[in-house]
Amino acid sequence: QVQLVESGGGLVQAGGSLRLSCAVSGRTFAGYAMGWFRQAPGKEREFVAAISYNAGRIYYADASVKGRFTISRDNAKNTVYLQMNSLKPEDTGVYYCAATSSTNSGNYHYAPQYDYWGQGTQVTVSS
Repeated sequence: QVQLVESGGGLVQAGGSLRLSCAVSGRTFAGYAMGWFRQAPGKEREFVAAISYNAGRIYYADASVKGRFTISRDNAKNTVYLQMNSLKPEDTGVYYCAATSSTNSGNYHYAPQYDYWGQGTQVTVSS
């Protein structure tokens, strides 16, 4: 079993920054690709970013986050990060990290691809 615990969310003004962390325990962290998803009120969960097991491949959702968000991982600390800069009110939502043992990077944007999920951390960006 793999446990994921997110932290780092909070309330921030537009233009500000937050760094989310996701600590992973229970299995060999380096064996998993990791993803970040978010869910805004009344909307479906959407892909934000993903990183392969060795950080050799990184993906971002689209122009809405690319250039502002950076995903990274520290396999020695069993932690994946999401650095979020220039935050906008539309970035508001619950942010989830997820782990997948799949090496099919073409599906890293696809939520059902992931085997384990954290409980989420709230990010609120005020205008």
